[in-house]
Amino acid sequence: MKLINTLDAAGHVLCHDITRIVKDVEKGVAFHKGHVVKEEDIPVLLSIGKEHLYVWEKDSNLLHEDEAAEILYDVCKNENMTRSETKEGKIELFAGCDGLFVVDVDRLEAINSMDNMMIATRHTNYPVKKGDKLAGTRIIPLVIEKEKMDEVKEVAGPEPLLKLLPYPKRKAGIVTTGSEVFYGRIKDTFTPVVVNKLSQYNIEAVEHVTVNDEMDNIVKAIKELKEKGVDLIVCTGGMSVDPDDRTPGAIKASGAGIISYGAPVLPGAMFLMGYFEDGTPIMGLPGCVMYAKATIFDLVLPRVAAGLKIEKKDLVKLGHGGLCLSCKVCTFPECGFGKGV
Repeated sequence: MKLINTLDAAGHVLCHDITRIVKDVEKGVAFHKGHVVKEEDIPVLLSIGKEHLYVWEKDSNLLHEDEAAEILYDVCKNENMTRSETKEGKIELFAGCDGLFVVDVDRLEAINSMDNMMIATRHTNYPVKKGDKLAGTRIIPLVIEKEKMDEVKEVAGPEPLLKLLPYPKRKAGIVTTGSEVFYGRIKDTFTPVVVNKLSQYNIEAVEHVTVNDEMDNIVKAIKELKEKGVDLIVCTGGMSVDPDDRTPGAIKASGAGIISYGAPVLPGAMFLMGYFEDGTPIMGLPGCVMYAKATIFDLVLPRVAAGLKIEKKDLVKLGHGGLCLSCKVCTFPECGFGKGV
């Protein structure tokens, strides 16, 4: 491109959008990229402060901001996302369905570390609804060297930088533990909470067993649900370190491998995550899930629902941002809880 005096611009092709801003009246594109400047346009351009203009001189070694934005979009998107039109060198990405939004943070930082690149996203592992904005991309200058954009593609690699993982239909079994519930001394107020949270991620609670605090009975209930072929098992009650709280030991005795008993999250420190050999996940939920607005369960469940396998390191990372402030008016997930990573 080249810079020319606006008074001499008639007949030249604009190489970028020109925005007109009138306070409290409008903000929009007055002249689009590719517009051929006419004599009658010149007073308008001068009135919005454009005494000089960049006009396009095509160079095979340079890319316009719109072309570069398309490349950034291509390295970001997966098949479950939609996009905006390219405007002023920017493309925005939106959720094409409900699902879990996942960002490869290392590759995102590698690209944003390159000069003149900009990809801004929501936090990774964030549950989103269809239509939610996910990310925006652009380069900083109006034009950029083609070799720099080739480097972006090389750093990004063949896999999408961003993923939106839908929630497939799943079946869950719930084991409610506690003699006080089993013998009808108190009402079970835990299971309805769990059923409701599961339903938000396309998981149907198809089996429910209530047992007393005897280890053998808890183990038997877990095994029976496993044999019935549920996709997820959730155990409630008996998750503390008190001697009569036997659910963690029962989960281990049922044959599940324990990823972690305990998580650096409040509320939810006594959370248990495990898997059977065939990959079926099992969770032990601490009592806080029954009454707290947002807990460790709300951070882990969307990932499990989307088919991600939880590893010890995933739970460890939750410590950064894993302190709920117990606000009087809960705005989760529109808050910092669980978003350290």
